[in-house]
Amino acid sequence: MKKEAYKKELLLRSVQRRNGSDNYYKEVMKIQSWLTLFSIWNPNSGTATAIDGDFGPATEKAVKNFQQVHQMEENGYVDQHTFNVLTLNLKEAFEKPLFEDTVRGLLIEAANNHLMNYPFELEIRKESNSGPWVRSYMDGNEGNLWYWCMGFVQTIIDQVWSHLGKDFRTMMPLTYSCDTVGNTGLQKGVLYRYQTLRKDPDLVKPGDLFLLQRSKYDWIHTGIIVSCKGAVLETIEGNTNYQGSRNGIAVMKRTRNLQKSRLDVFSLDTFI
Repeated sequence: MKKEAYKKELLLRSVQRRNGSDNYYKEVMKIQSWLTLFSIWNPNSGTATAIDGDFGPATEKAVKNFQQVHQMEENGYVDQHTFNVLTLNLKEAFEKPLFEDTVRGLLIEAANNHLMNYPFELEIRKESNSGPWVRSYMDGNEGNLWYWCMGFVQTIIDQVWSHLGKDFRTMMPLTYSCDTVGNTGLQKGVLYRYQTLRKDPDLVKPGDLFLLQRSKYDWIHTGIIVSCKGAVLETIEGNTNYQGSRNGIAVMKRTRNLQKSRLDVFSLDTFI
């Protein structure tokens, strides 16, 4: 894979504990981030805690609560074994083997693998678009300006192309920009405009990418199309929310209407 920043999120530099002599600010923040992420889909776990790099009594208690949920020794410190359990969702999303026998099927399978592992952003030091999932999709970058929908999409494409022994950059450049991919689609003749798709929805196929158009050469959001029935598209998108925002908080599955949204589509037919 070309996008391998996720591997750093799976490793712990040393055992971190309350007031430990080997504590490192960034390592403690990684632990606190994962404890907080765990609390999002396990709200009764008591693992949500400040993400401030200080391994104090609150973080220690959050660790013990996490260990209790997993029937581990409740010692309150985090070694690599405990960290492996904390980060299992990320490892599963990026490394679970793929089995589908078509490229389009593989893209949908990979996107679903991520969806089922709850990718979610955090707000850290008053910066949204932060946390281990965002850094994994955005090659180590995070913060308010790092909208990560394209980072998510290219991660899925990279996983599939790498599974097939190929380099996805032969199809499009590595980028975080919807505009770059949209213009690449125009240059290669593989971008269907929404006006055409409204007349002929059958041009859209599962596995294609949608690009939400703000103006003719300005696209503001993207995702993987996983199902298309007439004008109704089911998608898996990063950096979205229940309202379909382009700067949301999570990877989610959504339903979109071609007749009501200005959705251009980057077709994969030429590349598969």
